[in-house]
Amino acid sequence: MSWIIAAKRSAVVPRGGAFARLSIEDLGAPVLRAALAACGVDPGEVDEVIVSNALGAGGNPARRVALAAGLPTRVAGLTIDRQCAGGLDAVLLARALIGSGAARIVVAGGVESFSRRPLRLRTDPDGGAAVPYDQAAFTPWPDRDPGMAQAAEALAQRLGIPRQAQDRWAVDSHARARRADFRAEMVEVAGQTADAFARDLTLPVAARAKGVMGSITAANAAVAADGAAFVVVSAAPRGRSLRIAAGATVGADPLQPGLSPLAAIAAVGGAGGLAVAEVMEAYAVQAMAVVQAAGIDPVIVNPGGGALARGHPIGASGAILVVRLFHQLQQGRGLAAIAAAGGIGSALVLEG
Repeated sequence: MSWIIAAKRSAVVPRGGAFARLSIEDLGAPVLRAALAACGVDPGEVDEVIVSNALGAGGNPARRVALAAGLPTRVAGLTIDRQCAGGLDAVLLARALIGSGAARIVVAGGVESFSRRPLRLRTDPDGGAAVPYDQAAFTPWPDRDPGMAQAAEALAQRLGIPRQAQDRWAVDSHARARRADFRAEMVEVAGQTADAFARDLTLPVAARAKGVMGSITAANAAVAADGAAFVVVSAAPRGRSLRIAAGATVGADPLQPGLSPLAAIAAVGGAGGLAVAEVMEAYAVQAMAVVQAAGIDPVIVNPGGGALARGHPIGASGAILVVRLFHQLQQGRGLAAIAAAGGIGSALVLEG
């Protein structure tokens, strides 16, 4: 049995903002330290640190964050890349380590800096000039590897979800975020104590937003952002603790990445009896489709707003969902679910 005994996150800041000059460890270490302090865990008790990071240049960011946070040098640090799902999957890996008896306390989460991501170049084996690229390949088949906005627009067309409906979802996400109190979960980093993007978005403003592709616009798609989030996973409860009741990561159709959480949600017991759900909003249409198909009551989804109102620090986004769930779930059953490029879905259930 595994328990989350603390959960903290930084603010989420669009790239080029207050976190633009921070290294991965500058962004992640204060959050990790705050999570340990929140549950009274001494750094010497930590067996492992698992960090999701999708855009870095390697070098094991988990090790860098662990050392910068003052953990013992014996804590090796494990970095994973499962794109958007990685932060949630880090928590599931922590659960697996504890369940196997290999660890008693694991810190798990994600850290991402869109602002500091390295430039990517694809070398020419024949000696030609290297070619810049932005999105890595997520499948071996180019015709089954759509861009994320392309996949979101295809989903909107297939399900008949118009732009105005997507905009209404985005407007509601911002409104919920502006009403929410995040102080219990937030760690001050570089003087930033609040999510920087949430605003008084209205339908007329959304209607004027720059188009991305078809019905997908700058208003109903999450912005690229920097941020970090960590939870402390323990083999035994300590203070306020929520049990990780179930978790699953499932591969699905790469052509429909937005629907990939559905299989994972089914694997963790479905949407019945939920008190609260945190569903990733990379795109409004993607969140809407998952909520509808999974049978989740929209009223309980993202009570404090979602990524549309925060931003999307890829490797950290799944962990942010878990942090938000931990601080909102008072009793009963809560769900966090996220889609990832390549057709991967992850879900986690906490019980209070």
